[in-house]
Amino acid sequence: MPHRPTLIHFSRRQLLLAAGAATSAALQPAWAQSGWSAIEQAARGQTVFWNAWAGSEQTNAYLQWVAQQVQASHGVKLQHVKITDTADVVKRVRAEKAAGRGANEGTVDLVWINGENFAAMKREGLLFGPWAESLPHFRLVDVVGKPTTLNDFSVPTEGMESPWGMAQFTLFADSKRLPQQPQSMQALLALARAQPGRITHPRLPDFHGTTFIKQALVEFAPDARALAQPVTDAAFATQTAALWPFLDALRPHLWRAGRQFPQNAAAVRQMMADGELLLAITFNPNEAANEIAARRLPASVVSWQFERGTIGNTHFVAIPYNARARAGAQVVANFLLSPGAQARKADLAHWGDPTVLDLARLSAADRALFQTGKLPGLVTRVAPTLPEPHASWVDPLEKEWARRHGV
Repeated sequence: MPHRPTLIHFSRRQLLLAAGAATSAALQPAWAQSGWSAIEQAARGQTVFWNAWAGSEQTNAYLQWVAQQVQASHGVKLQHVKITDTADVVKRVRAEKAAGRGANEGTVDLVWINGENFAAMKREGLLFGPWAESLPHFRLVDVVGKPTTLNDFSVPTEGMESPWGMAQFTLFADSKRLPQQPQSMQALLALARAQPGRITHPRLPDFHGTTFIKQALVEFAPDARALAQPVTDAAFATQTAALWPFLDALRPHLWRAGRQFPQNAAAVRQMMADGELLLAITFNPNEAANEIAARRLPASVVSWQFERGTIGNTHFVAIPYNARARAGAQVVANFLLSPGAQARKADLAHWGDPTVLDLARLSAADRALFQTGKLPGLVTRVAPTLPEPHASWVDPLEKEWARRHGV
């Protein structure tokens, strides 16, 4: 079963945390030893500098709402530090550690993160924790049905980051132009051959472009289990052996014969809306419904995921090792997991980002916050979530794609 490794790891981690509690307690400040109420008290009056991607008006508006809520309820001032690339935050914290800036001397209190950036910070000792699983609202997280809430690109989180939202590779198209939607990468190749120049993906290392390549990798790899392990030269050669011939076959049938690639997924979406392309890709299953609601796409647009599954993951928030406002950062992270905050984020009118919570664990009143009708553009049949390859696969994949297909 795909969930078994996660459950075994989760249980083992809890035992390790319990065994080490006495030792770690001596290293924690007094408020961390005396319970959540003491954390809330310590957080009051703190300013939390949250470094988070700022490429979406809806996302920025949601973060502003969060700031208003935590200020009113906990006396925590939340400052959104707008970034375009989380890797820049990793570099900054790394530089601070190299300069000897210790606890309470950092410039980042909270960071929106996942994937290879989390793997790098965890590997280099740049994170505070474990703390996430001690949050009061963490008990509401669906760690069984959504195992990526405990594993980030196949790297165990071990309480070093708190889940915040779900994502899954999804395609969308105008059903009037594309009545039969391809259900695999092989079917996508057949469509590209039949409709040359009408399909493309963003240029790597754009996140959506890389995810497109990873989806193909997962589908064509002879042993998908090997992708969950740190990459080696031998494993890379074996598991990508069928990937490159597929991409070679696809490229001449792509938009502009594969000699040029759009900069990002937003550009692909606009080209689809204009009729230049047949389909677009996203990592938010609700994006098309969002765009329809905003009247930027027609109601005839449909979303789907490949029948056998598509890559999915969780995005998180983490606290650097030298954060000044650790208590405030934990209060913000806990608020992000509250049913009210999760429901607002899942609401298409505000963001449309899928929840990490197990709705069965919520009260009837809280569950009602998540109820939505059958809106146009929503995925009607959710496909299985395929785990991300281990974070270490990203860099060699992008480099090899650039060598073969970079233009």
